Amino acid sequence: MNDKLQHKHPEILQGIFDEVAKEVVGKRNIIETLFIALLSEGHILLEGTPGVGKTFIASCFARAIGASFRRIQMTPDLLPADIVGTSVFNPKDATFHIRKGPVFTNVLFCDELNRATPKCQAALIEVMQERQVSIEGETFPLPRPFMVIATQIPFGGAGTYPLTEVQIDRISFKVDVGYPSFAEEKEIISRIDELEASEIAVRAKLEELLGEIDKVKKVHVSGRVKEYIVSLTDAIRKKDFVRMGPSPRASIWLFKGARARAYLQGRDYVIPDDVKVVAPFVLAHRIILAPEAEMEDVSEKALIQEALRETPVKKE
Repeated sequence: MNDKLQHKHPEILQGIFDEVAKEVVGKRNIIETLFIALLSEGHILLEGTPGVGKTFIASCFARAIGASFRRIQMTPDLLPADIVGTSVFNPKDATFHIRKGPVFTNVLFCDELNRATPKCQAALIEVMQERQVSIEGETFPLPRPFMVIATQIPFGGAGTYPLTEVQIDRISFKVDVGYPSFAEEKEIISRIDELEASEIAVRAKLEELLGEIDKVKKVHVSGRVKEYIVSLTDAIRKKDFVRMGPSPRASIWLFKGARARAYLQGRDYVIPDDVKVVAPFVLAHRIILAPEAEMEDVSEKALIQEALRETPVKKE
């Protein structure tokens, strides 16, 4: 990714990018994917080993966009009410009132999502899909914009629970956060005192962000690009070694993510390359491979790259 966003409104999005990039060493592709998730009103999962900066990146981004930010440390003893809220009895007037949970925010950061039990994970399904919360039969809408930024350590770590297929499908984009390069890690340790003491400046107002989000929805997607999106998703479903392929929700997020990416590039129309850029972040976590795939050294990423090479784009 370029250090500058090729964008029509640099005073808003470029300011946010510069503020985050000032604190986060490297990780330009992750910052761009966070922008895509924000502008498409999606949710994002950052996966990586502890200590690679997942929490730091998320908090810098949330503070720079001027949004309310709440963090939940997911643990096995967490209850759904700790996330969405509950009804509380007030002995003074002998009545119940609703105490809203941390989910009522613009950016909800769920740290180590796969340490939460399936019951707690399920509490986020309505939140992520309908953007509302049901407590004691009453429905409460969430503020807009609203996005979940979740992290997880690679599956198999001590005390982790695998995310269900239903939960995974609610995640719009998944990004692997790897180790920094040698030069980046050297810069991190050289600047650590500065990074730990610095403060992120707010570079946007919520009304401005909502305006940007609404403009993304006006980005044109031609019929041939829509056909390319569906063809790509369908091609992966038909691949050998795929036990469960991506659902139509994958096509939806390819569509929304490509619009946001086009907008970040300064265009009011989507090209196939926009789809190709977001495809690995949308599709990989939605593919469940058959057991024999590992013996054949077949991976989700390899299947996506194969589908990208083989799926043609129709000419106008």
